[in-house]
Amino acid sequence: MKAFKFRSREPEMMDDFFLGSDIIDPIMDELEVVNKLLGGYRVFFSALRRLGLKDGACISDWGCGGGDSLRVLAGWARKKDLRMKFVGVDATRSAVDYARARSGAFPEMDFIHSDVFSEDLRPDQFDVVISSLFTHHFDDDKWIALIKKMLDCSKLAVVVNDLHRHWFAYHSIGVLTRLFSRSEMVKHDSKVSVLKGFRRTELENLLQKAGITNYKLRWMWAFRWQLIIKKTAYA
Repeated sequence: MKAFKFRSREPEMMDDFFLGSDIIDPIMDELEVVNKLLGGYRVFFSALRRLGLKDGACISDWGCGGGDSLRVLAGWARKKDLRMKFVGVDATRSAVDYARARSGAFPEMDFIHSDVFSEDLRPDQFDVVISSLFTHHFDDDKWIALIKKMLDCSKLAVVVNDLHRHWFAYHSIGVLTRLFSRSEMVKHDSKVSVLKGFRRTELENLLQKAGITNYKLRWMWAFRWQLIIKKTAYA
């Protein structure tokens, strides 16, 4: 189990921000299926219930990819009769183009083509900043900088949905993608993503280094971490 002792530094093929739509579009389709199968959206439903958001709140998804998380959350808000705004941010132009094309039925949704460290993302610009399977792309120092930036750009809270590094998750996603995926990138990146994921103590140590104490960290199926950081202390 030595491969799981420390976070991998291997890059993912998806880290190429210049991938064209011919490659990105089918990958975004497949990743949406993976999120549905593995219950990735439940992490956000649970967190947003705890935050008790009201009408007019704005949620921004950093590293939004094809925008599937925001579409699911927009549908969730509609069912609860909440008038909310949703803004996706991604550094890959073709992913933003895909997200806009798929989200035409959601006028409450917008997308920004930008690096997450860009000055285009301003302090208190959004009520809540979320991310899904995104923060593991960053090494420890950059992870700390990213979380601080997310917190700075949010008025209320940050919600991180990311992977637990575990041998069962690694082998399971390998079997799953071999069965249904046609993309070599998905097959490769899904396993590397697990190896770049986190153990609980690692996340706790990173948060301590960032000087963040007002958070809740929870393990959820399937091998996901739900991290909620509030701007005001938890009661």
